[in-house]
Amino acid sequence: MKKRRKFMHFLYMLLALAMLLYALPLITFNSGDVWVSVFGVVWGLFAFLVIGAHWHVILGVDEEKKKALERIRQAKFQQWQLKWSQESERSESV
Repeated sequence: MKKRRKFMHFLYMLLALAMLLYALPLITFNSGDVWVSVFGVVWGLFAFLVIGAHWHVILGVDEEKKKALERIRQAKFQQWQLKWSQESERSESV
């Protein structure tokens, strides 16, 4: 299932890249058409944002982050267990 999801993200990224490559030569930056130029720039930035988001998923940055957070969570849990066992030993000796 994960491979299919990554394949779909790759396909969507290629589609967004193809749309961007098709549209960039058609966008005019004439001084008379300010709104057309603004729309072209915003559309291009949005296309780059979509491509970047799909690239982020394909590289698996979220999976690495989840693994790192899980390691931190386990280390904290072990520290708490050690602290609780030391506190319980102190309370028993008193």
